[in-house]
Amino acid sequence: MDFETINKMDKAAEKTLPGFAKLSLGLLFIVVVFLWSYTSHGNVPNNSFLIIGAVFGAYMAMNIGANDVANNVGPAVGSKAMTMFWAIVIAATFEALGALIAGGDVVKTIKKGIIDPALISNPDIFIWAMTAALLSAALWLNFATSIGAPVSTTHSIVGGVMGAGIAAAGFSIVSWGTMGKIAASWIISPILGGIIAAAFLFFIKKKIMFQKDMIKAANKFVPYLVAFMAWAFSTYLILKGVKKLIKLDFSIALILGFIIAIITFFLVKPLILKASNKIDNNRIGINSLFTIPLIFAAALLSFAHGANDVANAIGPLAAINDAVMNAEIASKVGIPFWVMFVGAVGIAIGLALYGPKLIKTVGSEITELDQVRAYSIAMAAAVTVIIASQLGLPVSSTHIAVGGVFGVGFLREFLDSSEAKILSDIRKKFKKDKKILEKYEEELIEIEDKEKKSKSDYIRIVELYKLIEEKVEQVRIEKRDFKAKKRVKYVKRDAVKKIIAAWVITVPAAALLSASIFFMIKGIMS
Repeated sequence: MDFETINKMDKAAEKTLPGFAKLSLGLLFIVVVFLWSYTSHGNVPNNSFLIIGAVFGAYMAMNIGANDVANNVGPAVGSKAMTMFWAIVIAATFEALGALIAGGDVVKTIKKGIIDPALISNPDIFIWAMTAALLSAALWLNFATSIGAPVSTTHSIVGGVMGAGIAAAGFSIVSWGTMGKIAASWIISPILGGIIAAAFLFFIKKKIMFQKDMIKAANKFVPYLVAFMAWAFSTYLILKGVKKLIKLDFSIALILGFIIAIITFFLVKPLILKASNKIDNNRIGINSLFTIPLIFAAALLSFAHGANDVANAIGPLAAINDAVMNAEIASKVGIPFWVMFVGAVGIAIGLALYGPKLIKTVGSEITELDQVRAYSIAMAAAVTVIIASQLGLPVSSTHIAVGGVFGVGFLREFLDSSEAKILSDIRKKFKKDKKILEKYEEELIEIEDKEKKSKSDYIRIVELYKLIEEKVEQVRIEKRDFKAKKRVKYVKRDAVKKIIAAWVITVPAAALLSASIFFMIKGIMS
């Protein structure tokens, strides 16, 4: 494939397909899933809901791809580390690989233990509840994607399961302690993600960007930063992404990650030294050193996400499949390959068709990103999950990533607004010029009030009018500059409000929708 072809594909990816074309391709995938599930399970008793569940599972998987995957590649695209085309290719490939290779052999039918399935004795009722949960979560994600709000797919399915469970067996079925932890994650996840992302960005700015010789500082610190990234991501991947292949505890994962980090350091150091000889001693040059690490980060985050979050699409579908096949309710069920395949392919298709909208939201519509800021966000995503999992804190990968975007944006505002020297200089100059203006005006009044004016007085009056006119304009400009500098806003407040509102209402909205769908199904089937 030549560079010209690649450039054409990149440009094509930037242009979104017409809505009708995207809808048609999405429906084609759903129709294929429907036909396959119908022909392969045609002889299974009570197969209607298994076929319907497969269709809803495909729809849910596409919505996960459209919404959630943006968190993995959005910062890399926004920082121009990779184009939209390659972001979609890399994310779709590694999401599917993560789901198929490391997605797990067994999945809990009720994710996060939010309801007690033992309180639903009738398998048919359980099937209806899982069907309602799947459809409601998918519909909510679809709506969130349409308004450009990145929301948690885990919270969407949690709300769906909770609402259907309450509709099926009452409020006592819900584990309210678990729901309290999930609600806590609305605060914990973005705050932790934001603090860690801001901490990494502050370190890079102080140790590299604010130095006179940025290249020398980069040669010293960037290899360590990349090695630390390798440590965090390898540990994260071992703990979260390859559970199906190998099961290791935290300490072993940490040691293996550290060994990988040491190897990475010695491999990267000469490459950084070589690359630094070809860059300028400025911010753009330093940013270029983080491009390759960001591409790897996007791939690894996508793999881990596919391995973990595919269960949001296939968990209820696997539960429906097991309940239909065995006519009983199990707390854990095996995942048939066809169910995993529907989830993996659906995520990839949803990303390719509808992902660019949310990728742009996360990457450029909240705050402006460059490679260093995107690196800080990627580090926040990995480090926060590792810390939270060991402390038993409930977190959402979506909220962490978006919180990281908020964190780097607000840090930029803080640093720019607190650059006392710049702000103080502007203010001092403004005050000084204002005093000079007042003196000119006083002198003019004093001369004009004289009863007898000399020739020199008239000359001075002309000079003063000219000086006052110039100084008035100068003071006006300085006042405007001071106000503009004082209210630096690098984070778009409207985007923040919209996203936080969507986070808060995700669980209750999905729950209400799920309960409504459950009662509708119950009314049709009764």
